Amino acid sequence: QALEDQYSPSRWSPRLDRDTIIDAHLAVTAAGTERARARAQTLLHVPYGNGDGEKLDIYFPTDPSDTFPVLVYIHGGYWQCLSKDNSGFAAPPLVSQGVAVVAVGYDTAPKGHMDAMVLQVRRSLVFLVERYPRIRGIYLCGHSAGAHLAAMVLSTDWTESQVVPDIKGAVLVSGVYDLEPILHTYVNDVLNMSREVAQRNSPMRHVTLAVPAACEVLVAVAQHDSPEFRRQSQEYSQALRAAGWSVSLLDLAGVDHFDIIEKLSEDSYVLTQV
Repeated sequence: QALEDQYSPSRWSPRLDRDTIIDAHLAVTAAGTERARARAQTLLHVPYGNGDGEKLDIYFPTDPSDTFPVLVYIHGGYWQCLSKDNSGFAAPPLVSQGVAVVAVGYDTAPKGHMDAMVLQVRRSLVFLVERYPRIRGIYLCGHSAGAHLAAMVLSTDWTESQVVPDIKGAVLVSGVYDLEPILHTYVNDVLNMSREVAQRNSPMRHVTLAVPAACEVLVAVAQHDSPEFRRQSQEYSQALRAAGWSVSLLDLAGVDHFDIIEKLSEDSYVLTQV
């Protein structure tokens, strides 16, 4: 029961009770995405593969130069809910600064399983690089389960790929980096992971030595994340640092597991600025 509580982010917010906070999160991100789509030039539901969930939404910069950086956003939802369709809320402040924002869709559980989701996110990056030669550097941003998927991208061996994405930075927000504790909670009822699958897909167990041009990593965690979520962020950032990565841990005061990412729609928010 203690573990269930630790891995139930909705129990830890002082703002709202656990039943209303998830509805509020859905409402805020949906409304923010609607605003972003109304304002930005977009290409929606672009297929990067053949699967139903293998689509992405692109929000282009207001004044695109010849080349532009792209922020690739990977949504959370414990690998089983949410979608790219409410993941464009962070676009307005970024597109106004010449950055493209891409919201990646993937097949969530029970349809998708963990190995497949990781492969889909990796494949979406290869697709972007091949399709858009004007991209100048990729910055990953993932929230919660999306931070886990973004971290798995950092451990990718790209030698099999035709192209190597130029990943310049990663912003990992309130993530889970060791999946083993999840095996013992309600979260795994839908994911149905074995211990082998959990270990194979735990970024904490697959930290690679940083290559000379390795990207910068920002691990962000909320004051009102659970102690387990906070521990995971601290230990993963320490493991990256020990392997030679350039990493900083940002502990954000006054936010919980949900508004830590919702506020990316605000220009003045510290994470938006970074």
